[in-house]
Amino acid sequence: MEPVIKEDGRVQKPQWLRVKLPTGQKHRELRGLVDKYKLNTICQSGSCPNMGECWGEGTATFMILGNICTRSCGFCGVKTGRPDQVDWEEPEKVARSIKLMKIKHAVLTSVDRDDLKDMGSIIWAETIGAVRRISPGTTMETLIPDFQGNTKMLDRILEAAPEVISHNMETVKRLTREVRIQAKYERSLEVLRYLKDQGQPRTKTGLMLGLGETHEEVFETIQDIADAKVDIITIGQYLQPTKKHLPVRSFITPEQFKEYEDFARSLGFRHVESGPLVRSSYHAEKHIH
Repeated sequence: MEPVIKEDGRVQKPQWLRVKLPTGQKHRELRGLVDKYKLNTICQSGSCPNMGECWGEGTATFMILGNICTRSCGFCGVKTGRPDQVDWEEPEKVARSIKLMKIKHAVLTSVDRDDLKDMGSIIWAETIGAVRRISPGTTMETLIPDFQGNTKMLDRILEAAPEVISHNMETVKRLTREVRIQAKYERSLEVLRYLKDQGQPRTKTGLMLGLGETHEEVFETIQDIADAKVDIITIGQYLQPTKKHLPVRSFITPEQFKEYEDFARSLGFRHVESGPLVRSSYHAEKHIH
C-alpha cells in the first residue's frame, strides 16, 4: 500500500498503525524513574509505539554507551556525531536502575562506538555482569552492534552469557548500503552465524519493511536468516522518524505480515513476531522461554 500524503505534507498512516497513548501506573512509575536518573532508553529515543505496553509489563530497553552514534543509518532516530567519553560507572548505574525499576526482563542495546578500540564491548560485558550481580532476578536480551565482525568483541558478549543475543539485519541485501550505510549484509549474517556456532542458546534478529523491498526479497532475507540458524525473528513496519530520514515507500498490510510470519514458521524459527507495530524488542520477555 503506497503512502497517502496529506495537504500539510505529512504521511497519513493507515488505521492499523494507530496506537493509544501510554497509560497506567506502572508506565508512569517507569517514566518518572527514567527522567529522574537520566537514563537512555531506546523506547523513547526510537519513539517506539509499544512503549506503554512493554513498560506496563515490566520490560524496558536501555541504551548504553551514550546517545550519540558513530554511524549515520538512514532509518535511525538516534543522533549521529562525536560521542561523549565512556562513562565507566554506567554498568553499575544501569544495573541499579533496573533493580530500582523492578524490571523483570531488560533489553540492552547501544549506539555504535566505532571510535573505541574495543568498540564498546568491555562496557557491554561489564553491564551484563553488573545486572547479574545487582538484579539477579532480571533476565536479559542484548541487542548488539556488529562490532565490525570482530570475533574477539563478540566473544566478550558470549562469555557474559545473556539469555538472548540479538543483532538486527534491518533490511534486505539490495537496500543495506542505503539503509545501513556503514554496515554489510553478509557481515551481519556472519555475526549471527558465529554466535550460534559458539553455542549461544538463543539468537535473534529483526527486519523492518516499507523501505522499497520486494515481496521476493523479504522471503529471500528470511531464508538467509534461517540458514544462519537464528532462533527468533521480528518483522515490523518502518516509520520515518523525521523528514531528514528515509521516506516510507509502502505500508505493509497485516495480511502481508501474516504471510511472512507463516513462511518464517515453516522454516523452523523458535519464535516469530510479525506485524505492523512489531519492533525488535516487542514481547521480548517471551523470547527467553
